[in-house]
Amino acid sequence: MKLNIVDLHAEQIFCGNIHLEENRIARIERLSDTADPSLPYALPGFIDSHIHIESTLMTPSRFAPVALSHGTLATVCDPHEIANVLGTEGIDFMIADGRQRPFHFHFMAPSCVPSTPFETAGAVLDAKAVAELLQRDDIRGLAEMMNAPGVLFHDPEVMTKIEACRALGKPIDGHAPRLGGDQALQYISAGISTDHECTTLEEASERIAMGMKVLIREGSAACDFERLSPLLKNHRDQLMFCTDDKYADELREGYIDSIVSRAVAKGLPIWNILRAACLTPVIHYGIRQGLLREGDMADFIVVDDLRSFHVRESWIEGRCVFGSTPLPELGSYTEIPNRFSATPIDEESLRIAIPEGRHNMKVMVASEGSLLTGCEITEATEPLIRPDRDILKIVVLNRYAPQAKPAIAFIRGFGLRRGALASTIAHDSHNIIAIGCDDHSLAVAINHLIACQGGIAATDGKHTVSLALPIAGLMSDLDPESVAQGHLRVKAKAAELGCSFVAPFMTMAFMALPVIPELKLTDKGLFDGTRFAFTELFCD
Repeated sequence: MKLNIVDLHAEQIFCGNIHLEENRIARIERLSDTADPSLPYALPGFIDSHIHIESTLMTPSRFAPVALSHGTLATVCDPHEIANVLGTEGIDFMIADGRQRPFHFHFMAPSCVPSTPFETAGAVLDAKAVAELLQRDDIRGLAEMMNAPGVLFHDPEVMTKIEACRALGKPIDGHAPRLGGDQALQYISAGISTDHECTTLEEASERIAMGMKVLIREGSAACDFERLSPLLKNHRDQLMFCTDDKYADELREGYIDSIVSRAVAKGLPIWNILRAACLTPVIHYGIRQGLLREGDMADFIVVDDLRSFHVRESWIEGRCVFGSTPLPELGSYTEIPNRFSATPIDEESLRIAIPEGRHNMKVMVASEGSLLTGCEITEATEPLIRPDRDILKIVVLNRYAPQAKPAIAFIRGFGLRRGALASTIAHDSHNIIAIGCDDHSLAVAINHLIACQGGIAATDGKHTVSLALPIAGLMSDLDPESVAQGHLRVKAKAAELGCSFVAPFMTMAFMALPVIPELKLTDKGLFDGTRFAFTELFCD
């Protein structure tokens, strides 16, 4: 078939034929030095340079067909979500499950399980366990090093993990929001080569100037493309694209292809865009994916044009895996790995009293499109929950122990007018997190998920809509369409209750992550991510 060949190395587009022998490109026949706009275009496949597959709510084998339909042939995956629940057993599950599909999954070794000692996780991967993972051929490198203070203060456990990876010559990913100046330089000097947490041009430009590669993130809750896309004008070899965390229903509408299309629509240099989407991740991570050259593995995509990037076909190792022949359906799971010991709670356990002599309280402030939170000081008066002022109660309950005492604080930004939301996706330890307008609704939502052994739920106190996530309390065992529709139903219920966030459950999940400033809540209490220490809810 005649195609327009997009040659990323020579930065040329010409009319030609691709000749395959088994799983490789034997020859690329040049028919004309110019492109024919009536023909489709062949180019290397897109790559998501940092994703947590678990956050799609799908398993790798269910995720792959959705990604292939959008021309993404490879992902660099950090399985630390399931590792926080199940440890190495969870990582092995993800790798084995991904092998059921023709797709280039590249898994990293989680660096921070748990992310900090300030929360309760279901597993611990110490330096010895991480070093053993890094020795494996199916582990690409060390995933995002979230414990920036551990790097800055040379924590022995943290540095042993980093040195184990450096000794093998494998890449180390970073995670250092708001870290700048000498501290950023010290963090990078430890051997950490990427960061996907940049949210401003200034922050990203500093990282690039220090030699880092910046991953422009466009996920469900964290959306940085609009702010960071100008970097594509001048930093062609130091940028990649990623989603980090993105839901199944949003993936149906667009993936890396939509980021590329938006960048082209902005008039940014197309060769710089395609290098970030297709080439730089292969070079940086040593990814085993063909780049549409003679002798390469026959990995490529065919798109209608270089504007919409609508995908006609996706090819992996000489096989058309999306387009003319759909992938076969997979059977149901015979084993459902999970770890869940939480027991039901009552409303009384959620009550909280204002200590004598304390007149104010700290309120977490969440905002659309950001994982960062603020901290407000407000007067502590009964009732403490004030939906009319958008002050709601937030609860985190340890899912790994029975009869645990819930941690309680208050939050602004979610906009609920009634009812409650709850989830067993609460980064990174994945305890139960809930936000609500009254203790009854909070207890109903939490207890519903305990009965499901994992999931997301929205309730008005009488009627509850949920999506069960029985695999580690993070992923569904259903097909992609069922997962997408289930998630949309729960989101619709959240909107009915008054929540205006585009991705309410994704945003809520990050309200428990202490490594992202400023104020967060773990199962052990209210945490100040700026001082990296627990803090009191009530103050003078």
